[in-house]
Amino acid sequence: MITAVELPLPLQSQLRAEALSACPRECCGLLEGVVEDSLARVVALHPMSNVANEADRFEIDPAQQIALLRVLRGTEHAIIGCYHSHPNGRAEPSERDRESAIEPDFLWLICAVKESIQTSSIAGFVSGGQSYSPVRIVHQLPGTAGRRPAAGKDARGPGKGSLDRSAAPPI
Repeated sequence: MITAVELPLPLQSQLRAEALSACPRECCGLLEGVVEDSLARVVALHPMSNVANEADRFEIDPAQQIALLRVLRGTEHAIIGCYHSHPNGRAEPSERDRESAIEPDFLWLICAVKESIQTSSIAGFVSGGQSYSPVRIVHQLPGTAGRRPAAGKDARGPGKGSLDRSAAPPI
């Protein structure tokens, strides 16, 4: 089971920016990376369209998910989890999230945003059959110094945005 996740500062900044810009709706996307034993390393965030009808829910566009699976086919990377935001909420799984936790050992990142004061916090969880266990988020895992994330590809298609790989610190 995953117990820690490496989420580099530029990816944390990207997630926070997406969450704030999506308010009052939830942002959502998929996590590209690798899992080695109990450690997960996120190398790219892939923003996805939220096709949920309700503003306080997220549903990843299945066509975009399939497109990303095709992009990753034959590479060393996989979809290791998902992320979404909780506008004006907490960085913990909601009851709806718990109902969706059907895939074991799937990483969930939740970014809680307070739009009125432009702040956010990120928490990580691993699913285990309608329950979650918290995971520690680190900027860099031991032994990964010098590794650079692989170039990400945006699964939303041409003209739909690109991954921000700036070195800005978290907001």
